[in-house]
Amino acid sequence: MKDLLVEKMYEATKKPYQKWLKKSEPWNISIKKLLQYSENSLGFHLGCFLCKHDFEIQDKLEDHDVFHVLTNTGISVVEEIGMQFYLLGNGKRSLYLLFGISVGILFYPTQIRFFIKQFKRGKKAHTFYNLNFINLLHQDKNQLQKIFNIQ
Repeated sequence: MKDLLVEKMYEATKKPYQKWLKKSEPWNISIKKLLQYSENSLGFHLGCFLCKHDFEIQDKLEDHDVFHVLTNTGISVVEEIGMQFYLLGNGKRSLYLLFGISVGILFYPTQIRFFIKQFKRGKKAHTFYNLNFINLLHQDKNQLQKIFNIQ
C-alpha cells in the first residue's frame, strides 16, 4: 500500500518538477534511435532499459534513466529511493532528491541499511551525476562504469 502511495506522490509531483524546476533541454531522441547505437554503448543500453520496462522517454528527465542504467538499479520503489541515496553519496543535491530521501526514511525505515549501503556506493564512485549524458550515448557503458568507478 505504501508503495502505491509513494508512486502516486511521484506522479503528482513529476509534471511540476519537469516544468518549473528542471532546467535542462529535452534530448529529442527516440527509443528507436537509441537502439541504433552499438550494442555496448550507453545509448543502446538506455534504449533496452526503456523497452524492457515499457517506459517512454520523459523530456528533461532523461538523465534519471541513465542513472538506472549506469548504476544497475531496478525500478521498485525501494530501489528508486536507494538510487537517490546513491546520487546523494555521489554529490547530487536537489530539492527532488531530498524529497525522495525523506520519503524513503519516513516510509521505509526498515530499509535504512540498504539506503546507507547505496549512499556509500555513490560516495565511492567518481562524480558522474552532472555529466552531459546525451554526449556520451555513443560511449561504451562498461567503460564509463569503470572510469567513474560506478559499482
